[in-house]
Amino acid sequence: MKISTDTRIPFPRQIVYATYRDKLTELVRYIPDIRDIKVKSRKEANNMIYTVNEWHGGGDIPMAARALLSEDMLSWLEYNTWNEQEFLLEWTLETRAFTEAVYCAGKNSFIEDGNNTIIQSRGELKIDPNKIHGAPSFLTGQIARVVEDFLASKITPSLLQMSEGVKKYLEKN
Repeated sequence: MKISTDTRIPFPRQIVYATYRDKLTELVRYIPDIRDIKVKSRKEANNMIYTVNEWHGGGDIPMAARALLSEDMLSWLEYNTWNEQEFLLEWTLETRAFTEAVYCAGKNSFIEDGNNTIIQSRGELKIDPNKIHGAPSFLTGQIARVVEDFLASKITPSLLQMSEGVKKYLEKN
């Protein structure tokens, strides 16, 4: 499943990029589907910044997924590579549920547009039913579809909420 969002923020690219990268924990209050974000690590080298963040989501879990996912399983690790020269973020998510089966990765490009910034988020979410363990094999395809639909319904709005959160944060600061 492809992930694709474009958002426009009415602030210069350098400020938007730095806010997105450095003020993550302060942005939580602007992202309704996220309960908490913890920065696990940050390393800088050669105009690149590498971060690992732990996200804790929330929201409603569909009936079909309740047998498999619990509220506390709605957390994931986000591995980021921030390219300072290209204003590019490459990210990979590692879910706590079905870790081996879920692949989710992408890029956010921060594009200068006058005094505005366009954030283009492009990614992919795939679930391999052959790597879902603990369920009868005849159900793994159905489980994969339910989990993929559920995760996709959370990722795209979170990307949009994140951009809106950056905008609100910058308006107040």
